[in-house]
Amino acid sequence: MTTTLITGANKGLGHETARRLIAAGHTVYLGARSIERGAAAAAELGARLVQLDVTDDASVAAAVATIEADGNLDVLVNNAGIEVRSPEGDIIGAAELTADVMREVFETNVFGLVRVTHAFLPLLERSAAPVVVNVSSGTASLALAGKGYPGVAYPASKTAVNMLTVQFAKAFPLMRINAVEPGYTATDLNRHEGTQTVEQGAEIIVRMAQLGPDGPTGGYFGAAGPLAW
Repeated sequence: MTTTLITGANKGLGHETARRLIAAGHTVYLGARSIERGAAAAAELGARLVQLDVTDDASVAAAVATIEADGNLDVLVNNAGIEVRSPEGDIIGAAELTADVMREVFETNVFGLVRVTHAFLPLLERSAAPVVVNVSSGTASLALAGKGYPGVAYPASKTAVNMLTVQFAKAFPLMRINAVEPGYTATDLNRHEGTQTVEQGAEIIVRMAQLGPDGPTGGYFGAAGPLAW
């Protein structure tokens, strides 16, 4: 039985990923900041709830203890992420960007990912086929940075996620560690402005979460294949 933890899984891409992996036979721990919302989602899906705030050391440590008490961890999906906009709901471009905005976005999208990954490494190393999926974004690509989305903090945070993915993959060659780009998916993160459904967006996350030991590692993938860094 494959045991999987998905952060930020009470809604959106995380919720759909949990649904699909449970259908594929995984035992899924649904990570959620809110116990109330997480419990409702876990009950709906048949997942196991674990309270998990990726920005809080104590919360992450408690989640590790909970999952370790039940056994090991085979798959970690670092899905939790935020985008910060102006009070009017506008994307914050370079002219309006402040250090506080960068700090808030990085605290969840980058430092949170590192906090969770570091904390769960001992459990992942016990698995016969450990997998880490880092949910990135097409906006993270430096090769495509001149096009489209005008924001700064969110794409910069996801570019950092891509670098973390590469470095963790080098450091842990027995793990399959990859970054994925779900596509422009309608979720709360983008005020449901995305053009894809969560079913479409979750496809690449689910696929990479089910990699075997001979699968790729240290890569950056969309639904159609590898992406330019």
